[in-house]
Amino acid sequence: QVQLVESGGGLVQAGGSLRLSCAASGRTFSRYPMGWFRQAPGKEREFVASITWSTGSLVYTDSVKGRFTISRDNGKNTVDLQMNSLRPEDTATYYCAAASRMVNPVIAGSYDYWGQGTQVTVSS
Repeated sequence: QVQLVESGGGLVQAGGSLRLSCAASGRTFSRYPMGWFRQAPGKEREFVASITWSTGSLVYTDSVKGRFTISRDNGKNTVDLQMNSLRPEDTATYYCAAASRMVNPVIAGSYDYWGQGTQVTVSS
């Protein structure tokens, strides 16, 4: 049974940092995209960042470029999201996702597995 478990969310002041981690179990995802999405209340789930270790591909949505960094540790089967210079508009529930084939990494519907989400709240 495949499971993705996020951790690292919390409350932080604007300008602060948080590091989210996603631990995968049940299979490895080293060949295919893993990503982070977020969803704020009343809004659709949106793409944040993805990483495909086999191709070296890193993709970020424009609003987080230069502030967030996605990385993965294939040995530990984890993917992390380092978030710096956080803004109130980054407040959302953050979800980890994993694909079991090559997909367009920015499309939520492309992913096969999802975590339960972790809340990030940035106060102004």
